[in-house]
Amino acid sequence: MATSETAPGTHHPRPAPLPGRRIRVAVIGTGAIARDSHLPALARLAEEGETELVAAVDIDAESAEGFCAEVAATAAGTPHPYTDLDRMLREQRPDLVTICTPPTLHRDQTVAALRAGAWVWCEKPPVPSLADFDAVEAQEGKEGGPYASIVFQHRFGSGTRHVRRLLAEQAMGRPLVAHCQTTWYRDTAYYAVPWRGRWGTEGGGPAMGHGIHQMDLLLDLLGPWSEVRAMAGRLVHDVETEDVSTALVRFANGAMATVVNSVLSPDEVSRIRLDCERATVELTHLYGHRNDNWAITPARGVPDAEAAAWRDFGADVPSSHLEQLRELIASMRAGERPRSSGADGRTSLELIAALYKSAFTDTTVKAGEIGPGDPFYTAMHGGAPGWAPGTGEQETSGEQEASGEQEASGEQIASGEEAAA
Repeated sequence: MATSETAPGTHHPRPAPLPGRRIRVAVIGTGAIARDSHLPALARLAEEGETELVAAVDIDAESAEGFCAEVAATAAGTPHPYTDLDRMLREQRPDLVTICTPPTLHRDQTVAALRAGAWVWCEKPPVPSLADFDAVEAQEGKEGGPYASIVFQHRFGSGTRHVRRLLAEQAMGRPLVAHCQTTWYRDTAYYAVPWRGRWGTEGGGPAMGHGIHQMDLLLDLLGPWSEVRAMAGRLVHDVETEDVSTALVRFANGAMATVVNSVLSPDEVSRIRLDCERATVELTHLYGHRNDNWAITPARGVPDAEAAAWRDFGADVPSSHLEQLRELIASMRAGERPRSSGADGRTSLELIAALYKSAFTDTTVKAGEIGPGDPFYTAMHGGAPGWAPGTGEQETSGEQEASGEQEASGEQIASGEEAAA
């Protein structure tokens, strides 16, 4: 457990959690995403003897108290309600903090938890900029944790695991062409929430708040990207960020992809398609996927038995917060860096920064190009005229530019930050 206070920027000494002891968890932000996605996952793992929920924090005391009462009715634990994060960290000494608050709060809350010796599992987007991400990573433990991981639940589950293995083994040949689509619909009422659609509080538009899940999954399957060329527009909503973007992405392995992120699409779908030398793999869903959301179409000449083996996904384990949290707990017990943290978690955020830079500056952006000194390192809008707050409006191809958004239409389960804390 954590011990006495230490100077800012250092960590409380804490041994790696050992088998036989439940992981002590605190939830920060008690809104929809905490109740609908984090709590069910924590309750299941508590039933399995893995976790106990010891605290919940929200600036709204009534919300925190109501959440704790709801938890008490489950097997997840008997948490204490707080309105002060620092006090909770001092008094409860959690092993793991899950952050379910609006993006603008993520950096400070993550740093506070890491300094207290707690591991962190933070809803996406993890922070508003690459500079913020690097500042968070600098607060992590050097060996054995604590580490800060991002909620990228679409990477997890049996479908993704099976396809990732097939690609790694090149069973279907080299990946050649890909399509990544997050085309959702958000109306004016959705943007009535004050922090949505603003660079300062949301960090970006649908590329940052919605499409990040499918882009992260695409990167998890195909590996590192090498360059991006993009366009963005503000076609409908009266907001600061974009409401639609498109991009062409080249991967280090030579594959080429199109990426579309929209909140203007009445027929909502999340889709990834991979055309390999010997088969096409397609995932079609909305906010989460199961085995039957994946389809594999073999090329002509592929033996039936081989195609049947590709289509055998095994036991159905849906993508979910539960599956990612289960793996995170295992990493904590082993004292190992979890997936979706560090460089592995940063790659999606870097792609989004590059997408915005390319769209706003009409240039091709290379991987690794955006670093300290680049305006897109400290803000996704990069200070670009017509996009950055206070720089006026600008027309692009007869379309206005800027809009933004964050999560799922009244069903914030697919992404994550609703509660205020």
